Amino acid sequence: MYRIANTGAAILAAGRPILVVPAGVKSLEAAHVVIGWKDTREARRAVVDALPFLHEAERVTVVEICENDEIGAARLRLDDVVHYLARHRTKAESRTETRIQGSGADQMIEFAQNQAADLLVTGAYGHSRLNEWIFGGMTHDLLTSSPICCLMSH
Repeated sequence: MYRIANTGAAILAAGRPILVVPAGVKSLEAAHVVIGWKDTREARRAVVDALPFLHEAERVTVVEICENDEIGAARLRLDDVVHYLARHRTKAESRTETRIQGSGADQMIEFAQNQAADLLVTGAYGHSRLNEWIFGGMTHDLLTSSPICCLMSH
């Protein structure tokens, strides 16, 4: 137990992006990168931290999972991210996905898998870890169940 790093604690303490590689992954090509977007400080930092991967990627998709009544606002937010990436010589496409029942992390993972993505970029711990521990959260769910490499920033 004491020889295993706590990934959540490492993300919070590192002050740098953390690349989480699931056990079954043998290599990371990062040909298709999916950015899980939420308009937070952590997500903005994750995009900046991922720029070296994004420059080399063949395809970049920025996706936000939102409620039906937020789709218009989500599209505007995603357009801002796509324009930001374009200013940094990275072509990206945007997608809004309507939240379905279940975990947002499961929906994000399913989206990334359906798109054949091999890297998922997200912010980490937009809420306190205690809040995520009690109510659940995207970061915890991605850390425990993602079969895709995740680059996370806090």
